[in-house]
Amino acid sequence: MILSMTGFGEARKEEDGVTYRVEIRSLNNRYFKLSMKLPEQFQRYESQIDKQLRSRLDRGTLNFLLRVAGDAQAAVEINKAALAQYLDHLRDVAKGDSVTRIDLASLLMIPGVCQTPDFDEATLDTQFEIIHGLTAEALDGLIEMRRTEGKALLEDLQVQCVEIASRLDEITPRAPRVIDEYATRLRARVQQLLATSSVELEQDTLAREVAVFAERCDVNEEIARTRSHLGQFAELCDAPESVGRKLEFLAQELLREANTIGSKANDAEIARHVVEIKAAIDRLKEQVQNVE
Repeated sequence: MILSMTGFGEARKEEDGVTYRVEIRSLNNRYFKLSMKLPEQFQRYESQIDKQLRSRLDRGTLNFLLRVAGDAQAAVEINKAALAQYLDHLRDVAKGDSVTRIDLASLLMIPGVCQTPDFDEATLDTQFEIIHGLTAEALDGLIEMRRTEGKALLEDLQVQCVEIASRLDEITPRAPRVIDEYATRLRARVQQLLATSSVELEQDTLAREVAVFAERCDVNEEIARTRSHLGQFAELCDAPESVGRKLEFLAQELLREANTIGSKANDAEIARHVVEIKAAIDRLKEQVQNVE
């Protein structure tokens, strides 16, 4: 099943006066790239969240955001002793200066005045169980959105594959006629030249020339490989696992075969079909960039 790499999922819960909210956003990336924003007290759980996300997502740029509000543990503590010392020093400096005012808010920005409190391990573990569940719920929403986007991607991929196959159906009967037409033109040209001279040309020589041209312009193998790639492409689109990278590889192989057909065919009509095939392949390559 095709899944897009673009999606969004969120989940929230309130318990014991604390509100938790998890948001997960994902965008295209050839690999798995995670950016995580957590309150300080939950940063110890980064590796566990990373593992949970990787267990269900194979690639993409992920932004994970956790918000926790109303948590008494998250409040900072003021080091009153340090603050008192700063105040004493400032009063000494400003003694006798009636204009100088001491801004307590600015003092709180001085290192060592505000401190992060020690967190209760058991409480944090309990809270993380809630976060773990919310992460799973947000992942469900994200994957569902990816699945919906994937359906639209699949429809467009199938349209392009049908276009490529239909162009191959036009090229397949045309390729042998190119050789016949070349043989007819060559024979007529030779007869025209021989009509003004006494030289004779053996039929074997003409047949060898046509055979060399036929070998050089034979695109049957390329057509067969292109059809095989299209079959593999369709199978991968129905596969349950992540197939984005494999589809990217197949799209590149399709383009390689199309280029070979265009260079070997030596025919304007086939060249026009090849142009349309390459345009469809370009659309394939663009779309599979967003397939997980």
